[in-house]
Amino acid sequence: MKTFSGFPIGKLAHTPLPDLFFGELLPSMDNLAELKATLHVFWLMYRYKGTRQYVSLRELLQDGVLLHGLRGISTSPEAESRHVSGEAESRHASGEAALRDGLEAAVARGTLLCLATADSDERFYFVNSGQGRRAFEQAQSGELDLAQGKALLQTAEPQPRPNIFVLYEQNISLLQPMIAEELQEAERTYPQEWIEEAFRIAIEHNVRNWRYIRRILERWATEGKDEGKGKSREKTWYTEEEERLIKR
Repeated sequence: MKTFSGFPIGKLAHTPLPDLFFGELLPSMDNLAELKATLHVFWLMYRYKGTRQYVSLRELLQDGVLLHGLRGISTSPEAESRHVSGEAESRHASGEAALRDGLEAAVARGTLLCLATADSDERFYFVNSGQGRRAFEQAQSGELDLAQGKALLQTAEPQPRPNIFVLYEQNISLLQPMIAEELQEAERTYPQEWIEEAFRIAIEHNVRNWRYIRRILERWATEGKDEGKGKSREKTWYTEEEERLIKR
């Protein structure tokens, strides 16, 4: 096993990850190839600094460091069948098979979205975030031409998005009859993306409280929700004094 000498002293480059990654995705992952592939895509997206919201399979297959780190990881029979022939290429192929297997697992989980050309000779991966989904839809419609005029098809339908009751039980507590009607009313009133983002904000602030989430939704409804154009996202959150009142 190769040992790590430690992080050097001084300022280091870093890649931020959403708290939801550690709270929901990481505990459910049991596929090492999926974890490595997912983290690598997140790292690339941060390096692009918003200039693009996708990474191609071709780019990933040309990344020697990534493939080296995936060698030796057990893969599904379908991934193993993609190995190229020849002893000289077998070690590289094992990394490629693990990469494909990990990406497919991430798409099946819904962490990544994937579009492929009809002959499947190229694939493009997007993080399943607000920005990623917008770029994914633009590529689907042809507004964003990634395959030089070739039509792009979705490789797998995303898993059904959780309704408000699932979000509540996963992030706050067991559902009680007294709160169910209020949750139903909120689901009828606000868009699904608003509800999901309000839950994310509450988790990030460690305020697992429905009143806090409801206040976020009410504020967006009355003052307008920031779509990343102008206002700071901080304006959609609450001061420490407001949080103390809501937590009571």
